[in-house]
Amino acid sequence: MALNTRNYPPEHGVRVPAAVHEAFVVGVLGAVGLAPDSAALVAGILVACDQRCVFSHGSKRMASEYLKKLQSGRINPHPVVSVERQDGATAVIDGDGGLGFFACHRGMSIGIDCARKFGVGAVTTYNHHHFGAAGNWTRMALAEGFVGLAVSTHRFRANPDNTVNRAVGSSPLSIAIPAGEQPPFVLDMGGSFMAGGTDLLEQFPNAFFKALGVGSISVILGGVLAGIWRAEPQASNWDANQGSFLSVWDVSRFMDPEDFAAEMDRHMGDVRAMKPFPGMERAELPGGMEYAWEQENAEQGIPISDEHRDALEQWGEKLGVESPYREYEETRF
Repeated sequence: MALNTRNYPPEHGVRVPAAVHEAFVVGVLGAVGLAPDSAALVAGILVACDQRCVFSHGSKRMASEYLKKLQSGRINPHPVVSVERQDGATAVIDGDGGLGFFACHRGMSIGIDCARKFGVGAVTTYNHHHFGAAGNWTRMALAEGFVGLAVSTHRFRANPDNTVNRAVGSSPLSIAIPAGEQPPFVLDMGGSFMAGGTDLLEQFPNAFFKALGVGSISVILGGVLAGIWRAEPQASNWDANQGSFLSVWDVSRFMDPEDFAAEMDRHMGDVRAMKPFPGMERAELPGGMEYAWEQENAEQGIPISDEHRDALEQWGEKLGVESPYREYEETRF
């Protein structure tokens, strides 16, 4: 069953090896001014999202937003990301007007180091643009066998003419928890999950109240605590209006990691043996489908829809970067 969602494998397109797709993305980012190392970092993250079918935050987002703003000077292509403050297991990162990928990669790396040393690490970032999918950063903790948390928001003022459910926007939240043989648990979601107005409030009041509460966590930790309101740009045109809160926990400080993995496998296995939602083929907890798509697409190639491909090829033609996608027409589905 294909759900009405932007993050689902396309019904038609071509399959492209991740390395080929990534090389093109690196070339396009380099053509708008990113240094080779910076382009490689961003491209690797974007293509990993594509491979998990998180297309909303992969190279589609690059084509629809990042490239335009980098080309027009709205994002600093060469930010000098700095550690403004570090004390014990905490740190504050200044993103210098660049993409949030640079500040958050630096911040999560520090958080992981702190977790190794202290058992926990917590970092805020500010003065940067969009930080991509929140799951990018919790997966960094996951790769070390740690638990990760990431939230973010952008600088905005609550409009008194709107109802209170508009106080959170789409501020994202991700929590990633490792397992053993089973897929890891990776929650990666926007804070606003009751679409539209309040016409459903009487029918589902708890959903609205819980959505407001969950979204507010991201706004407060990833915005207020992160200091985005003290970082309003004065002398630049950079869209550096976002921040984040990143945290890491070392599982071994709470219980033996092998025991934890075994218990997670038992729990995840029990859940996956349950009946799926109506119309769905199988029962999965958050992160389960992305894990399966990632494995499948590593073998078969990333599915690139015609719309996705057109957006990328238009930028490639504009920037003088040759598209590789026509070479994979034999994979069309």
